[in-house]
Amino acid sequence: MYGERDDPYAAVSRLGERLGTTLEPEAVLPTIVETVREALKLPYAAIALPRDGGFEVASVSGEEPLTDPLVLPLSYGGAAVGRLLLGPRAGQTDFSPADLRLLDGLARHAGVAVHGVRVMADLRRSREGLVLAREEERRRLRRDLHDELAPTLAALGLTAATVGELIPTDPKKAASTNEKLRSAIRATVGDVRRLVYDLRPPALDDLGLVVAIEERASRLEAEQGLRVTVEAPEELPALPAAVEVAAYRIAQEALTNVSRHARAGACSVRLACTESPGRALTVEVTDDGVGLPDEPGGGVGLHSMRERAAELGGSCEIELSSPTGTRVFVRLPLLEKASSFGQQASGKSKGPKLDA
Repeated sequence: MYGERDDPYAAVSRLGERLGTTLEPEAVLPTIVETVREALKLPYAAIALPRDGGFEVASVSGEEPLTDPLVLPLSYGGAAVGRLLLGPRAGQTDFSPADLRLLDGLARHAGVAVHGVRVMADLRRSREGLVLAREEERRRLRRDLHDELAPTLAALGLTAATVGELIPTDPKKAASTNEKLRSAIRATVGDVRRLVYDLRPPALDDLGLVVAIEERASRLEAEQGLRVTVEAPEELPALPAAVEVAAYRIAQEALTNVSRHARAGACSVRLACTESPGRALTVEVTDDGVGLPDEPGGGVGLHSMRERAAELGGSCEIELSSPTGTRVFVRLPLLEKASSFGQQASGKSKGPKLDA
């Protein structure tokens, strides 16, 4: 009648066995609610997950009770990951101490499982986002190459042929056409440079990460009068290409935000490598501006910084700085083996250059 409340070990073991044989993430939550409902012979069990500042029921077993269900928090590592909703048995309005002891053990195991489901869901969404971003990037490059660069090169070829035909008959016009051809070639080289820069900033290969950021900071000082200091170790280890690009793009976006929105007089960029809790490159950008807006987090730039960090398994914290201003702190794990082409922070490489 009361299930296995007097034998909590058997109920917890059954839940562990069922979760151990569950391969699909979609089946984890139904397995939990069914096992809990069977273990205590309850008419209703459900799991609610956080959503939009509240909780939304994600899996149900049985029929919803007429009275308010018992709500048990599910946690992992001290953080709330969901809620377990339970309906009392018919004729009862509450749960006995024996029921609650069993539910306490089940809830601990359920919290771990729910956390795993959320991690898998986040990973799946992240992978889908990466695939979509990659395909969008490919489509953009195809459009730029097919619709812009290819016709331009074809037109340059025709113009070059025209110059050749004009030389014996009209040298003056040939010279004028040739000058226009040279200008068009310089513009086309600029377009190619733009495409290359979108793939990987050349400054990273030519100057190294730290010097590339210093160059960007100097440009802001010259254009807008913003005082920017860059602090970094004398030498950074050889960084994976993805980490190097992410660090540069995040620092660039943070500096752009400061110059456009912060109304700051000074800003600092700090780079460092940490060993605990794991090897990582940290990027910290602080300013003395007006701070965050009342509803931060919705801007494209802030979202871009968080997304770049998340793609590498890192984190991005954007918060108010003391006493005024904003602080951006990014941690990028150094998990993969650095490429043999990784550059020292202050080193330079002789990468290929496009000359007009």
